Amino acid sequence: MKFNFVPAIISIVICEVVGILGSVFTAPAIPTWYATLNKPIFSPPNWLFAPVWTTLYALMGFAAFLVWREGLEKKPIKTALLIFAVQLGLNLFWSFLFFNLQNPFLALLEILLLWVFILLTIFRFAKISKPAALILLPYLLWVSFASLLNFSIFQLN
Repeated sequence: MKFNFVPAIISIVICEVVGILGSVFTAPAIPTWYATLNKPIFSPPNWLFAPVWTTLYALMGFAAFLVWREGLEKKPIKTALLIFAVQLGLNLFWSFLFFNLQNPFLALLEILLLWVFILLTIFRFAKISKPAALILLPYLLWVSFASLLNFSIFQLN
């Protein structure tokens, strides 16, 4: 199958824009509210989050492209990309709940829902493109870790 750069770039840019939008909520809270929170010993340094998320958003975009290129006219592909879009929206909403509303409890409930939608996305993508599903595994692992971190911050504060 021929590789088309335009849809790949569009998919990656859309995901990276979601990350940038999330940083609107995140960045102001890091040196203020987030700095005051009690965090578990396994909490990564703040500088690690930006490169990890930038990489994960790029991987998400490329995975979506691998599914998209199989044909938007097909119902299973539309459904898979819709579920992907929901998880992407939930990803952004978590930043709003945690950092903007400063509510680790609501963010915890929401990140668990996000985790389920990532898993649903992986299952749907696997039926269309196994590489697309595999590309999302680091994202699922990171959100699993982020869920534990979110839970721990909720418990400690």
